[in-house]
Amino acid sequence: MDLHRLGQSVQRLRNERSLTLQQLAELSAVSVSMLSAVERGDKAPTVVVLDRIATGLGTTMGRLLEDPDDRIIIRRADQQDAITEPGGWQRTVLTPVVPGVNFEWIRSTLPAGCEPTGYPAYAPGSHEFIYVESGLLTLQIGDREVELAAGDSIYLAGDQDLGYANRSKRVCSYYVAALVMRPRAAGLRWRPAE
Repeated sequence: MDLHRLGQSVQRLRNERSLTLQQLAELSAVSVSMLSAVERGDKAPTVVVLDRIATGLGTTMGRLLEDPDDRIIIRRADQQDAITEPGGWQRTVLTPVVPGVNFEWIRSTLPAGCEPTGYPAYAPGSHEFIYVESGLLTLQIGDREVELAAGDSIYLAGDQDLGYANRSKRVCSYYVAALVMRPRAAGLRWRPAE
């Protein structure tokens, strides 16, 4: 364990939460002198003390011990996941995969007449934002149908069934930003628009 890095992590998180050493001592049931020694990198806390400090900061022991360089993750263009579904629907996941962070930013292209379906709802507390870059996108949100043209955007709670369709004769490109509480339960299916 790198005591200096651990101390910096504790101090950074304490400062981010605008806590004094005394306030953190009260929240964690760890003495001010021990907290100060840990922040300076002078003392190695036991697992129990480290867990108490993490709890007082509202985080995990893993976060206290992580490498600060792990807080920045770069995904190069050649590392992006590009998925082509039956019917020509293409999706590219633009965001890096970050353990414990359920956020996705996706660019999708629906060819003319493409109507993928079968997206069950996410868990309550999920959110989706959709922006249409070009073409015409038809969304089936629960029992409601919404049509979006180029430049239109929409927010929707992610805890409802959702279907995408391009019933026009032009390609449709759009972006989805989603904060999800869990992955969708079922795979998607595709059928041509009529």
